Formats: sequence, C-alpha cells, structure tokens
Amino acid sequence: QVQLVESGGGLVQPGGSLRLSCAASGNIFKINAMGWYRQAPGKQRDLVATITSGGSTVYADSVKGRFTISRDNAKNTVYLQMNSLKPEDTAVYYCNADIIRKYYSTAYVYWGQGTQVTVSS
Repeated sequence: QVQLVESGGGLVQPGGSLRLSCAASGNIFKINAMGWYRQAPGKQRDLVATITSGGSTVYADSVKGRFTISRDNAKNTVYLQMNSLKPEDTAVYYCNADIIRKYYSTAYVYWGQGTQVTVSS
C-alpha cells in the first residue's frame, strides 16, 4: 500500500505565508511527478503546481511568483511554500504523486486526504 499524508494547513491572514508538506510512504519503488491541487467549495479541483523527479516545475498562473513547489527525493516528500496569500487561495489543498510500487511495472496516481487552507482577516 501507498499513503500520502499532508500537513501544514491552517488559518492565515491575507499577505501571510504557509508551508504545506506531503510525505509518501509504503511500498514505493519510484516516484515520478508530484503535485499540489486545490478545491474551493462548489468548484472543481484545480492544478496549483507540479514538480518532476528532476525538479522541473509548472505553476498555475494564479500562483506564479507567490507559491514555490519543491521536493526532497530522499524523504519522498513534496512541499508547497505559499507567500502573499489571498482570500481567493482559500481551499482544500491535495497532494498527489505518480508512483511505481515495488514489484510492479505500472505507475499509478495516489492522492492525499487534503488539508484546509483558509485566508481571512
């Protein structure tokens, strides 16, 4: 089995910062891309940022220049540093990872349980 566990969400004032973490554990052979998505109430789940195993990144236009995605391959962990937060960043944030399990040849996408980020004064 593979698990992704997120942490770091919470309540922050506009202009503030938060750092999200997502650690993958279990029967892991290799992790390809990792990413963060978010879902606001009544809206679809949208891409925030992704990062490949080599460190190449992609960001949604709405977070460019404010959010930074990074990963520690030795710890199977992906991070999302969020600065200059706005009320419209309020959402449940989910991490995902494209993982090949040991003894398997096919990669599957796994999701974390989500962590709430609320930006409000």
